[in-house]
Amino acid sequence: MTDDPERLVAEALRAHAARTPLPEPAHVDLTSPVLGSYGLLSGSGVTLPAADPPTVRRLPVADRTTRLEPESRVAVGWVILLALLLGLATGAVVGLLTLL
Repeated sequence: MTDDPERLVAEALRAHAARTPLPEPAHVDLTSPVLGSYGLLSGSGVTLPAADPPTVRRLPVADRTTRLEPESRVAVGWVILLALLLGLATGAVVGLLTLL
């Protein structure tokens, strides 16, 4: 035996797992698309709900989605005019500061 506590615990768990009998498989409905998925041999353990819970409200298809209208774009002329006015204002401030 070694004095390493991790190794002792690992060996004890291995021995316990080897002696533990496997549980009997529960009856599984093979028609369910969820059970047995995800590569699990014992199934996923999830049952499918029969219907939506009463708190879920179903909307008609027409009310669920609507088309958003595109926002109107700013014209290029307005952007150029704004840049021109800001440039003139900046030039006026710089000119005023140089005169002082």
